[in-house]
Amino acid sequence: MRKGIVLIFVLLVGCKYYSFTGASIPEGAETVQVNFFVNNAANEVGSVFEPGLDRDFTNAVQEMLLNQTNLDLTNVNGHLIYEGEIVTYRVTPMTATAQETAAQNRLTMSVNVRFFNTLNDEDDFEKKFSFFFDFDASTQVQAIQTEAHEVLFERITQDIFNESLAKW
Repeated sequence: MRKGIVLIFVLLVGCKYYSFTGASIPEGAETVQVNFFVNNAANEVGSVFEPGLDRDFTNAVQEMLLNQTNLDLTNVNGHLIYEGEIVTYRVTPMTATAQETAAQNRLTMSVNVRFFNTLNDEDDFEKKFSFFFDFDASTQVQAIQTEAHEVLFERITQDIFNESLAKW
């Protein structure tokens, strides 16, 4: 009986630094800060500036961290800090028809991310994350944009999470 109580206590204490989503929260970390992800996509050849993309992606990163960790969101002095910029947002043709027109297009988004762990700078990194969404070439981007952003944001934010907190 006594061993069971000790085991339960050890498991509960351990859960403070590990979540069931696979996060390994650094010891002592209680807050996370997500700085605004600036949209610099128009600076890359072939990319376009999509209004509101920066706000929507920043919100997606915040929501992902709040949903998958027990950290509190703060605007200043976070123990863990995420920041960066959107560097690519472009549509490119992927497959062609016999008439040499595009049959399928690909929307690609890339984000340069800087992660800082103020409690352990060995965890800090800067890395580019990218993903794509394929769609029929006869469809306008605006028609698939909501679905595409959901897919792009989910994949990119999950990759950021895995790199910074899951250590995969």
